[in-house]
Amino acid sequence: MKRFSLKFATLPAALAAALLFAPVTRAECGIDLTRLPHTPLQSRAAVIAPQERLNFPGQQALENDQAIVGFWHVKFVAGSGASAVTIDAGYAQWHSDGTEINNSGGRAPITSSFCMGVWKPVGWHMYKLNHFAISWDPTQVSTANPNGVIVGPAQIQEQVTLSPEGSTFTGTFTIDQYDESLNNLAHVEGTITGTRITPDTPASSVF
Repeated sequence: MKRFSLKFATLPAALAAALLFAPVTRAECGIDLTRLPHTPLQSRAAVIAPQERLNFPGQQALENDQAIVGFWHVKFVAGSGASAVTIDAGYAQWHSDGTEINNSGGRAPITSSFCMGVWKPVGWHMYKLNHFAISWDPTQVSTANPNGVIVGPAQIQEQVTLSPEGSTFTGTFTIDQYDESLNNLAHVEGTITGTRITPDTPASSVF
């Protein structure tokens, strides 16, 4: 993700050149607890019948807003048909406070393989994500910059739809890489898919 110095060996030459940025440029609510039987506060939740817990006012909206929350294996594909190329795959967590974090499996850590975003629901089981990263070029090494230099910010935007059962999502993404003067160095767009990871998910399902 971000500045996509990924696995470009299979990319068409023009796309690879566009994505190798720096080297190219050099560079709960609804339950009134006071109306429940008089029991110690810590045990009151136990007297709420299961159907009450599942159907209190606002539950449906809450379920929609929070349904995306969890741990996901994600894959980014640019292009379509015979020209489709997987440009990144990794792990993402969507948090209940509206934030998100992604660990890119296609980028070396030195190039900035972790990035963060914010999200909101935009429809029933539909979500919009705005995500930023800081990209580095580790090849531009000097005495003053022994670890390389910052290329600039990358913006990743996604719009995804969660499946009815909540175990997968699909959607679209765009990635724009900028230099430090906010000149757009490259633009990539494509499709993203996500598969939910649970406490029972085996490694064979996500590798």
